Amino acid sequence: MDILTVASQKGGAGKTALSAHLAVEAERVGAGPVAVIDTDPQGSLADWWNQRTAETPIFAAVEVVRLATHMTELREQRVNLVVIDTPPALLQTIRAAIAVADVVLIPARPSPHDLRAVGVIVEMAEAAKIAFCFVVNGATPRTTIALEAVQALAQHGPVAPVIMHQRIDFAGSMVDGRTVGEINPQSRSAQEITKLWQYIYTQLRKYRRSI
Repeated sequence: MDILTVASQKGGAGKTALSAHLAVEAERVGAGPVAVIDTDPQGSLADWWNQRTAETPIFAAVEVVRLATHMTELREQRVNLVVIDTPPALLQTIRAAIAVADVVLIPARPSPHDLRAVGVIVEMAEAAKIAFCFVVNGATPRTTIALEAVQALAQHGPVAPVIMHQRIDFAGSMVDGRTVGEINPQSRSAQEITKLWQYIYTQLRKYRRSI
């Protein structure tokens, strides 16, 4: 079983949307069964999942203090991938979610404040000896600032070779429990998610833990 934790100490980085989209994409390409976990008290991922009519991915309710035990239980249930969404600012919760991960995905919007905020998550991942990678998220199409963000992040660790752009179809897809790939699989947003998952999958294969 692989565990992907999506983490940022800053709100608005797009963690929940990425968690949902990556989980659905993983199911689509046959990497399931996939379970999603929402550790954010706001419950945005849980709200999205409750709007879904599709049976996958499954939703796993957890207690953060028992996160490692829950991972063992999901492994015994033959879940192949767990995607954990984390809250902003609640560092103890983020640290617990990082500790059980195989890979931590750190989304950052292309702004100086967002780029500065990734340092705390990098430090947590390095302290726990957990692999991590960045993705530039919420970029405005046809601007150079996203490429500059990639260059800045690359000084601290690997960066996904796809930039996630801010588009209406991507944001709007979360309203009714679907993803952009389910609504419009030929869209640019859907293609970006496909490429991001392919990269994440290679990272999970590279850093899979031995049980």
